[in-house]
Amino acid sequence: MAANMYRVGDYVYFENSSSNPYLVRRIEELNKTANGNVEAKVVCLFRRRDISSSLNSLADSNAREFEEDSKQPGVSDQQRHQLKHRELFLSRQFESLPATHIRGKCSVTLLNETDILSQYLEKEDCFFYSLVFDPMQKTLLADQGEIRVGCKYQAEIPDRLAEGESDNRNQQKMEMKVWDPDNPLTDRQIDQFLVVARAVGTFARALDCSSSIRQPSLHMSAAAASRDITLFHAMDTLQRNGYDLAKAMSTLVPQGGPVLCRDEMEEWSASEAMLFEEALEKYGKDFNDIRQDFLPWKSLASIVQFYYMWKTTDRYIQQKRLKAAEADSKLKQVYIPTYTKPNPNQIISVGSKPGMNGAGFQKGLTCESCHTTQSAQWYAWGPPNMQCRLCASCWIYWKKYGGLKTPTQLEGAARGTTEPHSRGHLSRPEAQSLSPYTTSANRAKLLAKNRQTFLLQTTKLTRLARRMCRDLLQPRRAARRPYAPINANAIKAECSIRLPKAAKTPLKIHPLVRLPLATIVKDLVAQAPLKPKTPRGTKTPINRNQLTQNRGLGGIMVKRAYETMAGVPFSANGRPLASGIRSSSQPAVKRQKLNPADAPNPVVFVATKDTRALRKALTHLEMRRAARRPNLPLKVKPPLMAVRPAVPLPPSSHPASTNEPIVLED
Repeated sequence: MAANMYRVGDYVYFENSSSNPYLVRRIEELNKTANGNVEAKVVCLFRRRDISSSLNSLADSNAREFEEDSKQPGVSDQQRHQLKHRELFLSRQFESLPATHIRGKCSVTLLNETDILSQYLEKEDCFFYSLVFDPMQKTLLADQGEIRVGCKYQAEIPDRLAEGESDNRNQQKMEMKVWDPDNPLTDRQIDQFLVVARAVGTFARALDCSSSIRQPSLHMSAAAASRDITLFHAMDTLQRNGYDLAKAMSTLVPQGGPVLCRDEMEEWSASEAMLFEEALEKYGKDFNDIRQDFLPWKSLASIVQFYYMWKTTDRYIQQKRLKAAEADSKLKQVYIPTYTKPNPNQIISVGSKPGMNGAGFQKGLTCESCHTTQSAQWYAWGPPNMQCRLCASCWIYWKKYGGLKTPTQLEGAARGTTEPHSRGHLSRPEAQSLSPYTTSANRAKLLAKNRQTFLLQTTKLTRLARRMCRDLLQPRRAARRPYAPINANAIKAECSIRLPKAAKTPLKIHPLVRLPLATIVKDLVAQAPLKPKTPRGTKTPINRNQLTQNRGLGGIMVKRAYETMAGVPFSANGRPLASGIRSSSQPAVKRQKLNPADAPNPVVFVATKDTRALRKALTHLEMRRAARRPNLPLKVKPPLMAVRPAVPLPPSSHPASTNEPIVLED
């Protein structure tokens, strides 16, 4: 009963998706809607998977500093990986969620210097936070103030003077006396002088136009003149005049008129006070944020002084009573029964009724996290085409902590298996969709299904900036280095400056002569004659001459063919044609177009000694030209290729010929 009772201030799990991890939220209010349902106003807490990679790097550096300062004991790589799942980031973002989506309680504490990080792994449903995440500004800031320790912040206490020793320091530089309790005036005389000062302040407010508008009645002016600022001014006047009442009274009313003393309560307008109350409702006593977002024209000292004066007014007392009455009318707690409905991601066994993700699942797959093969219940995890699954315990860990128990390649962990291909060339959605234990044999098939076409559409200002600011943009250099960042804002700003001064003459456009469609179709038919598709599982002959042929207008980008070097023929990938390749006398046919779902493994071209020698023989200009147009054949002069004498090929029973097709067995 107590486990299912949720109160204001509890940290709870919310489920917004059956496949995604739980949301960690703190209950601020429990409100009953018009239709009888209960909604929870909650504070959002974010995980590492919810923030960008740059902020993750900042969180890593903050964690390293904390470990060094607090002298944490060493932890293993797996423990460090799991500690990242226990770290949360507090925010000031509020949202309303149905209370029926609550899935349990958890504990979130502020990380202290005395805490040991490994203890959080020993407790279930236990999290910590040390940084505050701003979803709007995309920033991470410390949640607690810095403890200033050291000689820069501590007072230096001088040695105690001996008896009879005089203090030779200049007392006027050390301090200033503002009141002498041993003055010749009595308490009655001081009180009478303070009454005179209040009367002068009331008269001064009657003469001031702005004050008469703010305090239109005599009672309001008298109340404003009785504030502490008037009394402080009166006592300071007595001190400066040597406690002479006659001189002090003449100082209160100089030749120009009575002195008017106003504090922050009178300086602030009604609209500014309303803004302050609204900011205080949103941020609390965070005066820096109040000044930054609501009152930037006020100083921080003015806001702090107004806050403590505002707490003495009737307005503060009324708001406090209203909040107390509103809190009494709201729900204090709510009972949510345990959620028992089956998850749609459950993999139904063979003997039971097939579910959403159970049909068509391969047998013999292991858990993606702990690699176990036995579990009472399995859950589908990741994209459906990958057919990854988690065991029951790892699924609960994924839902609560938002990660897998073991580190994966996506988190930068090194695995013991030898996998030559990395994921650096993949986009973030593709890399996240791939399982860390997917073999290279199935990777091409998965990528073929996950690729999506995207279009980058530029604005008119961007197209103008490319031509107006070619000296800053350097488009040829940027095209060769697409990974280098470009300051687009600076280029657009410079373009807006140069644009009014630019000449109004139209730009020269070089027309491109295109062949008619009939000619292109004839060339395509001549280069790639149609032939019925070869049934799957049969031998598919591939003509090596057809691979090396330049299709030009056909638009098919094939690998560049090298010329014959020193009498040794080269294939399309630059490797000498060796003997022992099976040949056939079948006629050359068009290569069958493969289905993306049946895509083969990625083809890797391994450079040989002859290929590397060929590259060295090319000039820098030829290398650049070949890189820009890989579909064109590369012509190399024979004298340049004479790097080493040609080695005759050993005799073979199967003669190598480029005129006959090569048969590849599926």
